[in-house]
Amino acid sequence: MPVNPSDDTFTRRRLMTRTAQTAGAVATAAAVLPALGFALGPVFEHRPASWQPLGPLADIPRETYAMRVVTETPGIGEAGKTTVFVRRRNPAIDTEPGDPFNQVLALTSRCAHVGCPVSFKDAAHVFVCPCHGGVYDFRGRRISGPPPRPLDRFATRIVRGGAVELGPRYSVNAELRRFAPHFSGEPLDGIGPHLYPAQPGTPKPPE
Repeated sequence: MPVNPSDDTFTRRRLMTRTAQTAGAVATAAAVLPALGFALGPVFEHRPASWQPLGPLADIPRETYAMRVVTETPGIGEAGKTTVFVRRRNPAIDTEPGDPFNQVLALTSRCAHVGCPVSFKDAAHVFVCPCHGGVYDFRGRRISGPPPRPLDRFATRIVRGGAVELGPRYSVNAELRRFAPHFSGEPLDGIGPHLYPAQPGTPKPPE
C-alpha cells in the first residue's frame, strides 16, 4: 500500500514537536523544582522550641522594664541577636488571656511596623519607635502611629532555682490574643490573620 508523503511528514513533525515540548518541560522542571523545594521546605519543617537564660527572677523589675540581649536566630553570630524588654507581670494590669502563673512578661524591641528598634521611656511608661512615630503603652499595645499590632512577645518560664528562661517569640492582636510569629507590618485583627499566614516552620504560640 503506497504511503502518503503528507502523512509521513505530519507524523515526523508531530514527533519532533512533542520531543521539543518534552525537553522543554524537563529543562523547566530542572530549574523550577529545586527553587520550589527551597521555598516550600520551611513549611514542612517544624523547628523545636529553644529556651535561653535571662537570669534570676529577683533581678527582673516589676514597675519598669529591664533590657536583655538574647539570640533569636542561632547560627548567624551577632546578626542573630536581639534585645528584649522584660518585667514581672502585674495581675492588676496584665489581664490578657494566657497562663496566669506566667510570672515574667518579655516584649520584643522590634516595632511591629517595619522592625525598627523601639526604646522604653520610663517617665511616661511607653515604648517609642524613632522611625515613624509608633507608640506603645506599658503592656506593649499600640496607642498611636502606624504599627498594625502590639509588640511581639516571648514565652517565659521559671526553672529550678528561680532562674528565668526565654522561649519562642509569638505575635498578639489588639486584644493580646496569641498567634504564631508574624513579620513586621502584618495586622492580626479583622481579616489580617487570613491575609498574612504565620511564618513557615515556626512553633505554635504557647498557651
